[in-house]
Amino acid sequence: MTQQEWQHIYQLVGAAMEVHNELGRGMAESIYQEALAHEFLMREIPFLKEKPIHVYYKNILLEKVFVPDFICDDVIVELKAVEEITTEHRAQLFNYLRITRKTKGLLINFGERNLHCERYLFSDEDDGFILLTNNNYRAYID
Repeated sequence: MTQQEWQHIYQLVGAAMEVHNELGRGMAESIYQEALAHEFLMREIPFLKEKPIHVYYKNILLEKVFVPDFICDDVIVELKAVEEITTEHRAQLFNYLRITRKTKGLLINFGERNLHCERYLFSDEDDGFILLTNNNYRAYID
């Protein structure tokens, strides 16, 4: 990941922080999604909202699609408004990353007292996910 890509992730999280500061916790996920879309627009951050991701099985297009909350350039952004992030929430983001072959994902929870954001890198080569923290992110910047 380049320094510029890290800065982009930082901007996305900053926009989410602004939404959380303004609305607090306790709203429906759809409210946060709409507010974050407005914040992205105000900050001139390009995004696609709820863009369906098609899934193929043995070169056959399946009827079911995945719909992430946002795709911001090469970052999948999945929103939650729950008391606590669970393994199922992470698995949802991981599936989006696998299917799109994108390497960066954000899982943002507006339901906690403080905004909770998990930043992930995905490696298609080993089908692995790395949680980026304040302690390790520098090791993944080129």
